[in-house]
Amino acid sequence: MEVEKNKIIDKDWASLTVGERIKHLEVEGYLVIPDLLDEKHIEELKSETKKIETVGRDYSDKQQGRSSVQFWGGQITNLIAHPPTISFLQVLFGDQIILMSYGYDRSEPGHPGISLHCDGQPWGSEIFGYNMSCPRLVRVLYYLEDLTPEVSPFKVVPRSHLSFHHDGNPYLRYEEHPEQVMVPCKAGSAVLINQNVFHGNHPNVGDYAREMLALAYRPSWAGPSEEIEQWDSEELAKVPLNVQELMGDRNTRIWNFGGGNKPDNMPKVGPGIDPSRWERN
Repeated sequence: MEVEKNKIIDKDWASLTVGERIKHLEVEGYLVIPDLLDEKHIEELKSETKKIETVGRDYSDKQQGRSSVQFWGGQITNLIAHPPTISFLQVLFGDQIILMSYGYDRSEPGHPGISLHCDGQPWGSEIFGYNMSCPRLVRVLYYLEDLTPEVSPFKVVPRSHLSFHHDGNPYLRYEEHPEQVMVPCKAGSAVLINQNVFHGNHPNVGDYAREMLALAYRPSWAGPSEEIEQWDSEELAKVPLNVQELMGDRNTRIWNFGGGNKPDNMPKVGPGIDPSRWERN
């Protein structure tokens, strides 16, 4: 069997219909949406990210980052409500969108790569707390430079989020996997991932740093398994209204523990679970 760990995905992402985008994200566990940020927008973001004080990760000082940048202001905060991304999430979720986290990461030359891991951890963890314990959550990774085979391209094990096997335990990590694939993309693109797909990035053996702004969103019904800290109300009041609308109560959960087998007024349609949703234009 041919080892696929260096297989490069070369796909015309711009040609996908909305239904095809939903299918790729739901089935493969990831999706690239190209050209979400134009050159001016990228430069404005980079002028702000260069002011962010970062810390090195425990495995390499060549991987720098900072969590909780949602109240940084300017274009960084405005990116939370970036219209084309939010429009797609509205169709995907069919529900109120709630931002769960927002961070900045930079993979500098010499970065050794991020091990394959899942962001979704149903009972919480020391790394993520309970933020990523939501039953449905999508991370949106905006790239501010080209991801080439040399400069920390995204890597993923497609469909790994669908496995019932012990090997799919979201608390596991893998150094690599024989069927992982490499996903290059242009600056201004975003990779969207299901929180339970195994993913990471390749080493940066190039000559420039790869910058990324990473946001996590979920539908309002899919709250975390334990209560988490609310947004700072004073800081929240300072952000634009369209951003505030996406920064609702992070503990919101829509459920019915005592629901019966035959509740009143059950619906007879549910377009969000139609098998034909993947055929949407």
